[in-house]
Amino acid sequence: MSLLSQMNGPEDLKRLRRDQLPMLAMELRERLIQACSVTGGHIGASLGCVELAIVLLYEFDSPTDKIVWDVGHQAYAWKMLTGRNPGFETLRQTGGMSGFLKRTESPHDHFGAGHAGTAMSAAFGMATARDLLGLDYKVAAVVGDGALTCGLSYEAMNNAGHSDRDIILIVNDNGMSISPNVGAISKTLGRIVASPLTNRMREVIK
Repeated sequence: MSLLSQMNGPEDLKRLRRDQLPMLAMELRERLIQACSVTGGHIGASLGCVELAIVLLYEFDSPTDKIVWDVGHQAYAWKMLTGRNPGFETLRQTGGMSGFLKRTESPHDHFGAGHAGTAMSAAFGMATARDLLGLDYKVAAVVGDGALTCGLSYEAMNNAGHSDRDIILIVNDNGMSISPNVGAISKTLGRIVASPLTNRMREVIK
């Protein structure tokens, strides 16, 4: 039996050993390609987020912890790992699975995102509500590199940083947006990723 076929939710993922996770990632990519070759969909962004979806569900406690994805294009693997793999062939079909994150579809979809630039703002709102209610859970925003061209992302980062609330910002700079990125931000991120210092730090962390 494949690993992916056993994934009915994060609790199943957490039972896997760490050395099994690369095999799960391979199965997820094969499933994505197989399904999206029939239904269509923004497959590139999700292919670039497979490991990220795995590690977020492996290390955090969704749906208690709130993981907010910037646009649903990144989150197809997230959908499959949160119990929606059996119906993935209905993606973007009438009456089928949404091509975006949808709160009525799963308790793991914390924000219904259809446009870029909304994740950090939504996460800031969730963190504010958490703190006002005196609750204790993590909030993380997964911001695609293409969304860093949106003013809304910068406004949210500015406000969140000023508030000093506990929010995790993950910049997914994987070069797998809907189309090639342009502009100064994309160039800056590219220089950071390619710099010798970044590469040395990456090797030390490994």
